[in-house]
Amino acid sequence: MRISERFRGFLPVVVDLETGGLDPNKNPILELACSFLNYQDEKLVPHKSFSWDIKPQPNLEIDPSSQLLTGIDPLSDIENRADEKAAIKSFFKEVRRETKTNECTRAVLVAHNSVFDNSFLNAAIQRHRIKRSPFHPFTTFDTATLGGVAFGHTVLREACQRADIAYDEQSAHCASYDCEVTAFLFCKIVNLWHNAQIGRNIFYPDPGENLSQL
Repeated sequence: MRISERFRGFLPVVVDLETGGLDPNKNPILELACSFLNYQDEKLVPHKSFSWDIKPQPNLEIDPSSQLLTGIDPLSDIENRADEKAAIKSFFKEVRRETKTNECTRAVLVAHNSVFDNSFLNAAIQRHRIKRSPFHPFTTFDTATLGGVAFGHTVLREACQRADIAYDEQSAHCASYDCEVTAFLFCKIVNLWHNAQIGRNIFYPDPGENLSQL
């Protein structure tokens, strides 16, 4: 199966942001990671990943409580961090390349509590007046919701444990790590659903088929 066929021409891109707080208009993005997916032997699997450490925007503030949670000190290695605008544009370039390679029409953000990540991403887009986003403007796949449906838990750690996905508490709250385990969780849920539906022909109903039965 081609990934462009599975999601109506959309490319799911797993994303994780680590931020300096909970307010996308007041707190900065500090880390950004993405994982691209593809099919291998009829199973959806993580394909390749990218990550960016980002300089905090000068006009935004870091909530001390967020630093206690993530352990990120954005000033410790400031010279090796990318400007927020440059990081977002580099990220979008990779997303567009992968979207084109897979003959998809648009990317869809996949994240754990996707409203949070999407709100910070959209705030950065507006802040830097980036005109074109490769992502669908409002559709996302939220693994917190999907994890609750598939495994009975919305917390990433608990959903991964119930899905038999290794989860290292010491590595958590790092964008690259959280993105990796979120990608594994999303793939696990999609593959379980696919295996459960084999033979039912639900993915591509005939035009005249009654969609209310899906």
